[in-house]
Amino acid sequence: MDILTQGLLGAALSQSIASKKETRIATGVGFFAGLIADADIFISSASDPMLNIELHRHFSHSIFFVPIGGLIAALILWPILQRFFNHEPLTFKRLYLFCLMGYSLSGFIDACTSYGTHLLWPLYDERITFHLISIIDPIFTGVLMLAVIMAWRKYRPRLAHIGLLFCGSYLLLGIFQLNRATDMAMALANSRQHAVDQLVVKPSLANLLVWRSTYIANDRIYVDAVRPGFTENKTYTGSSVPLFIPERDATDIPKDSVLYGDILRFEKFSDGFIAMEPGKNNLLGDVRYSMTPIKIATLWGITLDKTKLNEHAHYGFYRATSPDDRKNYIAMILGD
Repeated sequence: MDILTQGLLGAALSQSIASKKETRIATGVGFFAGLIADADIFISSASDPMLNIELHRHFSHSIFFVPIGGLIAALILWPILQRFFNHEPLTFKRLYLFCLMGYSLSGFIDACTSYGTHLLWPLYDERITFHLISIIDPIFTGVLMLAVIMAWRKYRPRLAHIGLLFCGSYLLLGIFQLNRATDMAMALANSRQHAVDQLVVKPSLANLLVWRSTYIANDRIYVDAVRPGFTENKTYTGSSVPLFIPERDATDIPKDSVLYGDILRFEKFSDGFIAMEPGKNNLLGDVRYSMTPIKIATLWGITLDKTKLNEHAHYGFYRATSPDDRKNYIAMILGD
């Protein structure tokens, strides 16, 4: 999830095992430890832009890395606490325990989003994605923030327990909504008499009401939105685009070139949901993600510059939306 939520979750987990007098220091320690896993965002290469997306949410988000991540956080914080907070004595063992708790669910909560993590690396070197919550969810983050702040102010770790209980319940609601949205997406595909090869259903930005349905059938990618409501279900018909198949659509790019290798890397990263972006020259996009639930417009992609066959492809982000897109998106959430 977003960096703020990661820190707040770490803070709440550390608060949950703290005594009353330890509540405030546990808050800061847990918040810091909750951010450490995402330090992998700084792993990059000027010559290979795709290295960053391949290693982000990788080994640092594995459950097997948790003890090491907690130790790294403790080693960083120990000299700082000794110098500036020695009036609040804290043993290294206790500090490590707070850091361990703060770091413990960093990989799991990211796996609950649609981006996923290498949660079981090195035993299983594939991204695990549960699609239960958006990367940014103001309700989840807001309630968690309130619980953490109140626990900090009142020296009451029990308030952190309440916040964590809410978070767990919210993720259970995500499971419920995901199952309903998946059923609606499959029903829509069946109504079109499509034999679905792959289907991914994920929550749209900042809510659990509108879900983006993306499926592959007959070598095309179909994008729609579904809203499994509590009184009425609604379907918003989107559009489709030809699936990009490297063996068929990149025959003019030598298979031993760097560019072709990057196409295959991007195809793997995108789980096969790749297509040329309509209206954008030579942009190969990951169709699973978009700022607008019913549009093809991708959030990120690589540029296929055939004049630079032996250079790594440019990787870019495309987050622009129009006022009409935002208006329509809000209308979908409201059920209009």
